[in-house]
Amino acid sequence: MTVLLFSSNLHAQDSRPNFIFVLTDDQSYGMMGCDGNERTHTPNLDQLAREGVFFDRAYVTSAICTPSRISIFLSQYERKHGVNFNSGTSVAPDAWKQSYPVLMRDGGYYTGYVGKNHAPIGKGGYQSGLMEESFDYFYAGHGHIRFYPKDVHDIFEGAEYDTQVEIVNEGAQDFLSNEHRLEGAVRFLDERPNDKPFCLSICLNLPHGAGTSTMQRRESDDEIYKTLYRDIDIPLPDHYVAKADIQTPKLPANVLHAQERQTGYDYVDQPDTLKERVIRQMQAMTGIDRMIGNLRTKLENDGLDDNTVIIFCSDHGLLMGQHGLGGKALCYEQTTHVPMIVFDPQLPAVLRGARCNELVQTIDIAATMLDLAEIESPSTFQGKSLRPLLSGSGGEIRPYVFTENLWVTHFGNPRIEAVQDKRWKYIRYYENQRTPASLKLKVAKQMGIPVSKMLYGVHDNEIPVYRHHAESSLQGEEPIYEELYDLQSDPDELANLINDPHSAAELQRLRAAWKAELTKARGEGPPKVLRYTVESEKNYKSK
Repeated sequence: MTVLLFSSNLHAQDSRPNFIFVLTDDQSYGMMGCDGNERTHTPNLDQLAREGVFFDRAYVTSAICTPSRISIFLSQYERKHGVNFNSGTSVAPDAWKQSYPVLMRDGGYYTGYVGKNHAPIGKGGYQSGLMEESFDYFYAGHGHIRFYPKDVHDIFEGAEYDTQVEIVNEGAQDFLSNEHRLEGAVRFLDERPNDKPFCLSICLNLPHGAGTSTMQRRESDDEIYKTLYRDIDIPLPDHYVAKADIQTPKLPANVLHAQERQTGYDYVDQPDTLKERVIRQMQAMTGIDRMIGNLRTKLENDGLDDNTVIIFCSDHGLLMGQHGLGGKALCYEQTTHVPMIVFDPQLPAVLRGARCNELVQTIDIAATMLDLAEIESPSTFQGKSLRPLLSGSGGEIRPYVFTENLWVTHFGNPRIEAVQDKRWKYIRYYENQRTPASLKLKVAKQMGIPVSKMLYGVHDNEIPVYRHHAESSLQGEEPIYEELYDLQSDPDELANLINDPHSAAELQRLRAAWKAELTKARGEGPPKVLRYTVESEKNYKSK
């Protein structure tokens, strides 16, 4: 049961902090000035880091959009919540009642959601309406909203601008205003109550490829998206390998079926196409940075800046040709290690601008917000509050980070489980026996079946397959490949030490830690999910 620890007269001012949580998409660690990028202009985010706490060792739980975002909502590992693109499920209402947005609203907060929703919630998933009903203010599109959201989502038609970041900025500004005027937004109150604290979630679809690949340099675009960074040299990422130059794949062919990779990542195969995508990502990050600046100016002008906590993070990273790899879902640092900034106006002076080296995960965000809001976290939460690290009392949040990939499909990704401490990382891979995407594509064309339905439609018979994948390693399935990395001497994960006799003790220790962390991640009881497949939904559409 959720208990509201803070009590106040309903007519009195609630002095608990406000929250703005900004979640980007596909933003690896190292894409801002504050985490080491010397070319991308992010002055507002850099200032946020200088005035807040930057978590240098923040990790996701699953490096793919939907399970990662649901993990953040519910503060659970995917193995516990049981929802992914291939699971054939949506989050059940009972589980959603224990999400941070619902708990914050029930705890007296005025709540808003702006941008992209990539989490199927309730009966009917994206069509259930439960997501919209769970917030006092909702201005978002389900699935990818792309770079020009008006092209794909009617809800944004009333926005002044055409580009994603600017439309999201309009929605955030409208939420923060005392008179909501933005046409299309779903509102349950005519204006934001002045006697309630607020919790605003801003979720972007950038620098994700669904956004950057659809940039067109339209006349209506801001100059940022037309010319910025096009006059400077763009170097290739460290350890980049073009497809034509791959001699020894990073992972064996029987582990990662690289030839089945989604074609949307083909831009990594050649230097020219990769550099074009990097430019667009940099432009998107500068646009996002300007939005952060606008938000902070709005808070200051409205006298809200001294009581509003701002949290900035990404749902996962992205491989950009490092080791010849593209896409996400793997458990390498490039995909699981993300930036995380927490700015709290009440931070002790000694912590402003601090760099925290403790291991934290995105499932900790919900627990942290509830703790700062004086709302008790439910027993379903697997994340830990970061409040000790924000108060100066310090202490270890967790000794190990556990990450996983259960998105095992015809696109060639294996099941993966990884455990790491501050120095060592151990990764396990399991066999992918799914029918290859290339074969499905061939049959679809021969039989006149829509390719999108063949490749992205999830059917009832996929549900037990996904469940089996989630349970099999707990039941003793052995990996087909393992990796061990010393991140202290090899941060780019170049030298696999799995057979190194000098590392045998570390391997033994991490294998034991893997089993313990895997068991904790799974938790107890079946996932609280509903059927969400082609057969169950009349108008099923993959998002």
